[in-house]
Amino acid sequence: MAHDVDVFGGGVAVVTGAGSGIGAGLARRAGALGMTVVVTDVNAATAQATVDAIVAAGGTAEAITVDVSRPEELDRLAETVFDRHGAVRLLINNAGIETVGYTWEVPAARWEATLNINLHGVIHGVRAFVPRMIASGQEAWIGNLSSVGAFGQMPAQTAYTVTKHAVQAFSECLYLEMELKALPIHVSAIVPGLIRTNIFNPEGGEGEPGQSQGHRQAMFAMMRDHGMDLDHGCRLFLQQMAENRFWVHSHPDMSAQIIGGRVKFLAEQTPPMMPDLARQIAVD
Repeated sequence: MAHDVDVFGGGVAVVTGAGSGIGAGLARRAGALGMTVVVTDVNAATAQATVDAIVAAGGTAEAITVDVSRPEELDRLAETVFDRHGAVRLLINNAGIETVGYTWEVPAARWEATLNINLHGVIHGVRAFVPRMIASGQEAWIGNLSSVGAFGQMPAQTAYTVTKHAVQAFSECLYLEMELKALPIHVSAIVPGLIRTNIFNPEGGEGEPGQSQGHRQAMFAMMRDHGMDLDHGCRLFLQQMAENRFWVHSHPDMSAQIIGGRVKFLAEQTPPMMPDLARQIAVD
């Protein structure tokens, strides 16, 4: 029997942004392993669709509508889940959006949405759930969605990149806090590479500058044509989390290459280097 079945074969999983993409894939995988999955998303219909898929496959799940950009909604979520279930074994802070456009052209509202969903959603998810996890006295796992983008630079994806650098740093500090307090809560930074999702869906750029569509379409096509199968990637993520790994990768070779480049950049203190891909898909 695989180790992830031993670790995640029961208990409650909470996944934010689980109406689509990696969140939905992780929720389905947690359900397949035998967990009761709390599927949360700002979109009630897509959250319910994920629940329906889990139930149809023989699993157990429920949907709760949550806007992670609002800390009070994450407080309400944590209170509701612990009142109903008493403990949470697995928390995945996944909810996130991609934002495309030059820094000075992205409207303030889109900047705030990106920061509040991608970064503050992770921070306040931890803040809301961890005290209750500690009080339960049970072993638990937290996965925060980082990215290979947390270790590099990409012009015209600045807003997203900033949030992922910050989520990575937050997760590293959180890991050390758990160690310092000798708590039975395992922290993982989940680092997706190229996985087949709709994060670059050309229809998903509400509030972005109009010229961002070409960039979105190019990235969407690349992920569609060359990305890893979503369910395969999510199986890899939970397998590695079950092994109590901090670093959780879909594409370890890609991660190693990008992180190696980051190490070289910091050690040599060179100016940032333009990624080849950026020139190919540059926003006009």
